[in-house]
Amino acid sequence: MSRSSEVRDRPHDYDDGSGSGREAAPAGPELGIRGWLRWFWRQLTSMRVALILLLLLAVATIPGSLVPQRGADPNGVLQYEDNHPELYAILDSFPIQAFDVYSSVWFSAIYLLLFISLVGCVLPRIAHHWRALRGRPPRTPARLKRMAGYAEQRISNPAASPEEREEFAEQAIREAQRLLRGQRYRTEIQRVRVRGGGSAVSVSAERGYLRETGNLLFHLALVGVLVSVAVGGLFSFNGQKVLVEGETMVNQLIDYDSRTSGTRFDEDRLEPFGLRLDSLEIDYISSDDGNVDARGQVRDYRANVTLIDAEGEHPGLIRVNHPLRVHDSPIYLIANGYAPTITIRNADGEIVFSESVPFIPQDQNLTSLGVLKVPYGLEHGGAETQLGLRGFFYPAKAELDTRAYTSSHPDLENPVLTLDVFVGDLGIDGGMPQSVYALDTANMEQLTGRAVDVESLELGIGDTVELPDGMGDLTFEAAPRYASFDVMRNPAQEWVLVFALLSIGGLLLSLFVPRRRMWVKAETDDGGVVLQYAALARGDDPALERAVAQLREQHRERL
Repeated sequence: MSRSSEVRDRPHDYDDGSGSGREAAPAGPELGIRGWLRWFWRQLTSMRVALILLLLLAVATIPGSLVPQRGADPNGVLQYEDNHPELYAILDSFPIQAFDVYSSVWFSAIYLLLFISLVGCVLPRIAHHWRALRGRPPRTPARLKRMAGYAEQRISNPAASPEEREEFAEQAIREAQRLLRGQRYRTEIQRVRVRGGGSAVSVSAERGYLRETGNLLFHLALVGVLVSVAVGGLFSFNGQKVLVEGETMVNQLIDYDSRTSGTRFDEDRLEPFGLRLDSLEIDYISSDDGNVDARGQVRDYRANVTLIDAEGEHPGLIRVNHPLRVHDSPIYLIANGYAPTITIRNADGEIVFSESVPFIPQDQNLTSLGVLKVPYGLEHGGAETQLGLRGFFYPAKAELDTRAYTSSHPDLENPVLTLDVFVGDLGIDGGMPQSVYALDTANMEQLTGRAVDVESLELGIGDTVELPDGMGDLTFEAAPRYASFDVMRNPAQEWVLVFALLSIGGLLLSLFVPRRRMWVKAETDDGGVVLQYAALARGDDPALERAVAQLREQHRERL
């Protein structure tokens, strides 16, 4: 076929894209600013976008666990800056803010958009649900045969008059209404037209609005959790303090070993009180209990404390998962161990160090690692030097086949302290914060230990040994226990619990409450009355047909 004949055979209004043929379809009106804003709002308040934002919020928390955060680990941030200065400058720049993830602009934007999206999703649904609660049950469909569980039964009485049959039909429908109301359905009797110009009477019933109520409750509670977590993050405070038996702490920022707080926390809101650790009692399982394998395991921890406030001193008890609540600030017992009391004298006999030093447990038998730092008062090789000691404490010393020491029990049965000696620069004068539980030996000389083939210092309680090269002596005075306490203050933590419980309750309602509509219709004819039963479920309802059959049987018994 030639091209000319092909063109002749085309419809007169054909358009091949060149503009010839039929007129182009009219273009839609431009959206304008209001139109685009309305489109953006509809997209933001859709459930799909809410789920995407929720996923983004979970992903956005990952960087906070990869690099140290200023609020939780300021020393770690300084150390990161010292180790990676170029990468630090990039990560700390705006808008990355990798060291302040949870208060960064991008994290706050995701959090705020998620909050707005959830509110925008829930509020219109609440209004719609309220109108549905006050509305009337739906009209009875003309053809119930299309519905689930459809069944019918005929009640024949040819001798009855039309008026008697209509009266019986209405009586049957009222009886069905009473049955449905007894099953907590909302009902309404309706007149229904049937084919042929006749009429029928029916009862329309509906229940299951509690399902949507639970769904809305879940989303509202989720909004409440988000708000509570945000408020808690702004005004919360966490402080950790290690107390040796007999020591006292005060509830002030300067007295905590470590602390974290929200960006809007005001230290003036800390309640003034003190806490003294009188004793730490620990019950162990012994071999006399009949279980040799469990020997040394802990039965219970009890921290006997004294609370000091404006009203005086009050005794208190703190156990694991049983905090002491002081002015809405629960105090938890989170760790424990031994704090050997060590006294160091220089060559002239002057005391340059005398403290109880907490050692960190390394196993369940409390084999513990510790560090001592003496920055002044000692001389080595005729010049002033700093002293560092690193060693282990064994509550019940036992020797392994390798001749290394370990502890066979966590209680004080055969306490031994071993220490390695280092002299030189501790690195504490460079302005970089250091952990009291770590010793930087980069600029120090080791004097004792396996690395230099010199025996470590070894002491029992009450022993005194000479320091190398005549620097002085060291005395192991005692081995008291210590306990680590965590003081919390979160004004929104109760609300987080309340909203979390509400969300679980709403979720259970939305999962297990069925949404149903049921109808019973009575039609009259020349032979009697035909009763029809049917139902419709919104969502999956495996018990729907059984419910219709049960209603039919109960209705038959009533009639």
